[in-house]
Amino acid sequence: MFHKNIKLILAGLITAYAVYQFTLGNIMNGISILLLAGIFVLFYFKNEFILLAFLQLRKQNFEGTKKWLGYIKNPEAALIVKQQGYFNYLHGIILSQTNITQAEKFLRKAVKIGLPMDHDLAMAKLQLAGIAMTKRRKREATNLMAEAKKLDKHGMLKDQMKMMKDQMKKI
Repeated sequence: MFHKNIKLILAGLITAYAVYQFTLGNIMNGISILLLAGIFVLFYFKNEFILLAFLQLRKQNFEGTKKWLGYIKNPEAALIVKQQGYFNYLHGIILSQTNITQAEKFLRKAVKIGLPMDHDLAMAKLQLAGIAMTKRRKREATNLMAEAKKLDKHGMLKDQMKMMKDQMKKI
């Protein structure tokens, strides 16, 4: 796992070599090498292990997600801030199956750092509302559900929110 700045340094060195290839007249080599540099820039902004973890999560393979996230040893050094939010978000989702106290810690950290997409933030707040509800903190759960409802502009979490409101009436 590379430090996030090493990826940019490698991209810069590869770009310099591409410029050298252009000066020699090897245009196709220069273009190909620039595309290679673009991959390092892409992986600076979209971490490869986070992408693979999301792919495993989409398949409902929580063990695979945990495995890919395990490759990131020091998230503060290896990830940009947005990716750190997703790192904590994914950990929170995985741990919500087994340890809700740890899941709450990771989800709160993800909300604090921030998630770039509103529906991801809404999902994190809905998960936190579910955790608060299981811990009998009805007021906090109601507030978190209201925030999640504001963030869910496309109505993707409508059914989950309705189920949680029905369960909250029983408390």
